[in-house]
Amino acid sequence: MRPGRFGAIAVALTVACLAGAAPAATAVTRQVPSATTFAGTPSVGALFITGLFPLHICTASVVRSADHSVIMTAAHCIRSGTGKGYQFAPGFHDGKAPYGKWDVVAAYAAPAWIRRFDDHDDFAFLVVAPKRVDGRLRYLQDVTGGNRLGRTPPPGTTATAIGYPLGVGGSGIHCRSTTYRKGTFSGFRCNGFRDGTSGGPWLAGHGSRRRVVGVVGGLHQGGCSATQLYASPLGKAARRALHRAGHHGRADRFPAPPGDGC
Repeated sequence: MRPGRFGAIAVALTVACLAGAAPAATAVTRQVPSATTFAGTPSVGALFITGLFPLHICTASVVRSADHSVIMTAAHCIRSGTGKGYQFAPGFHDGKAPYGKWDVVAAYAAPAWIRRFDDHDDFAFLVVAPKRVDGRLRYLQDVTGGNRLGRTPPPGTTATAIGYPLGVGGSGIHCRSTTYRKGTFSGFRCNGFRDGTSGGPWLAGHGSRRRVVGVVGGLHQGGCSATQLYASPLGKAARRALHRAGHHGRADRFPAPPGDGC
């Protein structure tokens, strides 16, 4: 895949990025919009492995939950078993973490992903620990706000996709386009989404009604080009996983995901 794989990058990640390795060139499709760099939004950020900051490997977003401490990403982004060892930097831009870095303490997924890597359930919910902000113990959602977990959008839904291309420092990208269907998966076309954008949310609606209607993942772990994005369906399995995360149910242990099949 192109958008956001972490699988094969795990061993040589640091060396490749610090050496300035560039992603493979991808032909630009004129019929679709192109992503642009922006200063970020508080409820979306970059996902890091602890100790490698500012090298980010995936994207995540804050979702409303019972404990105000849950972020959502792609299941294939999680390779450390329990999710511990990851950090989330909401609103990350220009290599800076304006809301700090939040430690992941547990991870939750649909049983079908844990058992057989069902690409229809390529989403995960991570719980982050509270931290002191200005001398007070605060929960993530209370600091950044959060988006509602939506459902699979009908074709033609206007949404904004956000992601953080793999690398050191930098800023996020965003793109506004319309969704379509690729079998049972949602599709979204936009030039510029590369490795690192997996888990990035597709946001529809505004203000208190803004909701996550997909995350980059699913078919081919998000797609095989920097133009074609996919997302797993969001239904009962996603809601059950979010409920377990928000109520601190028994967390999952993630096996290393397979290749993307591209």
